[in-house]
Amino acid sequence: MQKLETFIRNVPDFPKKGIGFKDITTLLKNPEAFRASLDAMQKALQGEVDVIVGIESRGFIFGAALADRLGVAFVPARKPGKLPAESLRAEYELEYGTDALEIHRDAITKGLSVAIVDDLLATGGTAAATCRLVEELGGVLHCYLFLIELSFLNGREKLKGHRVESLIQYAGE
Repeated sequence: MQKLETFIRNVPDFPKKGIGFKDITTLLKNPEAFRASLDAMQKALQGEVDVIVGIESRGFIFGAALADRLGVAFVPARKPGKLPAESLRAEYELEYGTDALEIHRDAITKGLSVAIVDDLLATGGTAAATCRLVEELGGVLHCYLFLIELSFLNGREKLKGHRVESLIQYAGE
């Protein structure tokens, strides 16, 4: 099996000039590479979790598959207005403004061990907001788990105090 990073396509100047977008669709279309990424993510969890929280939207892909493999619950962290029942909301800073994520109030109960999963760690804002939701519901963060980390953006700084695992690191765009 080739290294996982060989299956990631870099798309220059997307979504705007100067950004090198890490496209995971090239990994997802290869069953062997997708399976290998899930194998590596499962191994990186290092311990038992009760719940996988996947961050919208690509975190759903990896998170739901991992939850199925582990036989644990999957909880989606969604953009505002997408969940039908009573939800908690956490805002986070963007380059120009704010955004938010929501989780159903009954999604996580006190003391459950939670892994937060997404495809990419950039600045850490969405992951940190998701952790606030998990902790407000009484969950205990086991770890953050990412396929890709853009280490040059220092996202780990916002996630201090918790274990952060990533399979592929990029030191520059």
